[in-house]
Amino acid sequence: MRFGTRGSRRAIRPPAPLSKRSSPRRNLRSRSPASQRNDLRKGLSLQRSSNGRSARPFEKASSPADAIDRLARLYGEAEDALKGAVEQFLENNVPPAPEKRAQFRYPKLRVTYNPEGVPPSSPRAFAKFSEAGIYATTVTHPEEFRAYLTEQLEPLVEEFGATIEVGVSDHEIPYPYVFESGDELGRGGATASELARFFPTPTLATIGDEIADGFFDFAPGAERPLALFDAARTDYSLRRLVHYTGSDWRSMQPWVLLTNYHRYVDQFVQWGLKQLHTGAGVEKVILPGNVVIDSSISPTEAEARVSAVAWHRFQMPAYHCVRADGRGISLVNIGVGPSNAKTITDHIAVLRPHCWLMVGHCAGLRQSQVIGDYVLAHAYLRRDNILDEAVPLETPIPALAEVQVALQEAVAKVTGDRGEALKRRLRTGTVVTDDDRNWELRWSKERRIINISRAIAVDMESATVATQGFRMRVPYGTLLCVSDKPLHGEIKLPGAANAFYERAIAEHLQIGIAAIGLLQSQDDTLHSRKLRSFDEPPFR
Repeated sequence: MRFGTRGSRRAIRPPAPLSKRSSPRRNLRSRSPASQRNDLRKGLSLQRSSNGRSARPFEKASSPADAIDRLARLYGEAEDALKGAVEQFLENNVPPAPEKRAQFRYPKLRVTYNPEGVPPSSPRAFAKFSEAGIYATTVTHPEEFRAYLTEQLEPLVEEFGATIEVGVSDHEIPYPYVFESGDELGRGGATASELARFFPTPTLATIGDEIADGFFDFAPGAERPLALFDAARTDYSLRRLVHYTGSDWRSMQPWVLLTNYHRYVDQFVQWGLKQLHTGAGVEKVILPGNVVIDSSISPTEAEARVSAVAWHRFQMPAYHCVRADGRGISLVNIGVGPSNAKTITDHIAVLRPHCWLMVGHCAGLRQSQVIGDYVLAHAYLRRDNILDEAVPLETPIPALAEVQVALQEAVAKVTGDRGEALKRRLRTGTVVTDDDRNWELRWSKERRIINISRAIAVDMESATVATQGFRMRVPYGTLLCVSDKPLHGEIKLPGAANAFYERAIAEHLQIGIAAIGLLQSQDDTLHSRKLRSFDEPPFR
């Protein structure tokens, strides 16, 4: 039943809509987009905080563990309050009082650095300060991010002598983020517009990548960002991950393989199922739709569950081999094209993965290449036309030595090739990423740029994935497999393609997994300083 229509219940007059209150958008037209967004965030926060009681004072934490405990408690209280208020509204049409709404806020983490003497020097790429000041961020799901928060905070306290405070922010938690699915909101017949009258909703004006993209305004004396992504940006992406991948975002592992062909999925799932019974540390395999397979399930039942998975319901289905030690691997079938590649990496980035690698197919451009050869991207020619504003084309996207070495060693390990045999099988050079699959039809225009760039392969995702890694400070790499040679008359044909798939995919996937194994042994050096700017938030 709709709000205000039960029996003789009198409709409750809602608070005035934002459009009738003082608007934070005033006098913004003459300012930069980044300044406008920052002012809008502040304005929305002030409006919200004025609706209820003042926030509790910040409390000093005795240790990083104590700070995370406090964050978890505050977040749990806010989540319970918001969820309970929404459920009460759905049941009884009773909106929250201003005092109640004041409880629906993200916790805030504040770190103060006031050095005495010479600041410590560290070769580490993260968990360090660029200058003295107060650094802050809002936090969501602190319990799930406990390991990450601990990794970031402990060096700041132990090496730099920073102090930590925890309190309640002015930023409200949007009500859809405290429900695991939308099913809970269907009770009572309330519409989304009715809920939005009384509960905080996702507001695009408060979500952005200004910090990551270098657009954020650093006012003298003001708090500086502690992390690349605040709570609202993180929550937004966590929900999008569920939508696109068909998996609970908590299932995503910190080591990520991205592919552009579904056939890699079959090999990955079969590999994961074998790991369940080899003592390799894999505890479970999670499939789209949150289908879980562990060692207690018989091989016959496991195969039945795999066959029954409705992966086609999701745009970019994800598959996860979960390990208790944090060394699990996720494979995401991102499909074809730079738009998908940007979309999924925008959202995976908030989980702060250790690495993402692109393993997919490409067109080989050299006569000496053979179908099934590998291409290790050392550079990228960006013709994807999707990140040009966020990362201008004149910005170099460097190859990361640690990743390049791991990929090359993995190829040698899996194929058994060495020396000249390895050089014949593995080519290094520039990969062109084009947003037009039929780039061959523009050959008269494409010929010169491919020629002068010395490109050795063309695909539709790799440069986007690498640029996103550079942009989001996530280590990245690309290893492609040549599936056709359009410049030399070897185009994709059904029969040839099937033979290629059968022979090459299993080996290619094993190379990606082996490369991740090599990278896992160098966690401390993998997060390269090449990905950090001169004025970075302390958190990785």
